[in-house]
Amino acid sequence: MVGHEAVKEITEEIRLAINAGPGEEDEAAALAFIEERVLSHKSARYFTVAEKAEAINSIYNRIRKDLSVIQPLADDREISEIMVNGPRSVFYEKHGAVREADVRFESVEELEEVIRRIAAGVHREINELNPILDARLADGSRVNAVCKNVALNGPILTIRKFPQNRITMDDLLRSGSISREAAEFLKTLVVCGYNIFISGGTSSGKTTFLNVLSNYIPPEERIIVIEDSAELQITEVKNTVRLECRNANVQGKGGVTMRQLIKSSLRMRPNRIIVGEVRGEEVLDMIQAMNTGHDGSLSTGHANSPKGMVCRLETMYLQAAEFPAEAIRRQICEAIDVMVHLGRTADGRRRVLEITEVMDMEGGEVPLRPLFKFEGGALRSTGAGLANTWKLEMRGHA
Repeated sequence: MVGHEAVKEITEEIRLAINAGPGEEDEAAALAFIEERVLSHKSARYFTVAEKAEAINSIYNRIRKDLSVIQPLADDREISEIMVNGPRSVFYEKHGAVREADVRFESVEELEEVIRRIAAGVHREINELNPILDARLADGSRVNAVCKNVALNGPILTIRKFPQNRITMDDLLRSGSISREAAEFLKTLVVCGYNIFISGGTSSGKTTFLNVLSNYIPPEERIIVIEDSAELQITEVKNTVRLECRNANVQGKGGVTMRQLIKSSLRMRPNRIIVGEVRGEEVLDMIQAMNTGHDGSLSTGHANSPKGMVCRLETMYLQAAEFPAEAIRRQICEAIDVMVHLGRTADGRRRVLEITEVMDMEGGEVPLRPLFKFEGGALRSTGAGLANTWKLEMRGHA
């Protein structure tokens, strides 16, 4: 990395001078302007050719790019996640491995300005009164930011990127994320209208897998897609409505919750409802929707196992309504047909670890019947066939 103080000095001088230089829209002229200033600056006389090129790119990104010094990381298609832990610490994930980046922000203020630009781009606010931002970039990347008043090591910015080309089931098969037998099984379930819930830990590939399964929804159906921050890329079904939550403004007004959107979606004549992720009270409305004729609905949630996901669903349901535990479990059994659990193996690869059927309630508990499990380095059938076959029979797949 070239001399930090020297680059900082040159950056400040160019930042002041560029306002009188090229227009905002002329990027080629701006780059040439910055290049000329760097090469002629006294502090750069001892830089090597490579260091001069690095300084030019760094300064150009700081001054002209919305993401400043992390713009090259965002442009790298092989990087899947960018983690900024304050202005001096930047990490990224590439091919499943996390590495420290050789870049840093000049100040807390520079990092805060990047976060504010991201928020403004999606018509959201982040400040000391609203210190947490969940948003997305124009390319669909997921963004989370936390202000310095609640993050002890400075503003925190996390960007989870999504592939430029939509991932298909064939891609997952090639990468070994799922077996062909399991893939065909899930395809049949989606076509036949089974309600499927995808669980997994952070960055296990839940959203990507939900996208893949949505490819199999019959194109003549009408679907309502509900997300906290729009990420899904459903293109195969033309009759699609996409709804996105909205945060309240600084006066606490104008917010639209996931629960409100799910309730509204029931009046839109959906065949299926897809909820990007359930995190709280909206689980009540999602389960009610699955229980009232919206077969083939899909959703995701965070958990370490299918059993853990059932416990989380029950807990979230209790946040919304004080129902007896047995009544909640019965609702879950009736709503969800199959759970697909994802996770990362020791080699860092995202894989389907378990496909399990949710059975009718028994002894006051939610019985789970594993159909496929990841064992011996591969996803294998347990030999237990699907018990609930009436949806298959209705669609002529029995």
